[in-house]
Amino acid sequence: MKITYEWRGEFGNAALDALHAAGFGHPAGRTDWRERLRRHSLGWVCAWEDGTLVGFVNVAWDGGAHAFVLDTVVAEHRRTGGVGTRLVATAAERARAAGCEWLHADFEEDLRPFYFEACGFRETAAGLLAL
Repeated sequence: MKITYEWRGEFGNAALDALHAAGFGHPAGRTDWRERLRRHSLGWVCAWEDGTLVGFVNVAWDGGAHAFVLDTVVAEHRRTGGVGTRLVATAAERARAAGCEWLHADFEEDLRPFYFEACGFRETAAGLLAL
């Protein structure tokens, strides 16, 4: 398994839509991911295996000190092999290089070990308002 990681890599909307749908359990749509990322993101990291998109994380930001990882997803057959950890580490390196001081993550309870143990996030108080 040779996985390569690419900051702000080129990808097809259909490929990311399919990966996102499989990872988050919803039907694939027709999201214009490239336009969304261009408008709202500091960058993103793509993980590739033999030309196939097997991982992705979006790095949104506030234009200053805060960056946020969103949509972290790894193809099912590559989970538990460190791909997600490497995606987030690359996101953190690039956010730091852009001058960000904080990287935030919001996640489901079952992902606590991934974010806290594998990726090194620490627990903090936060709030959430459903809209």
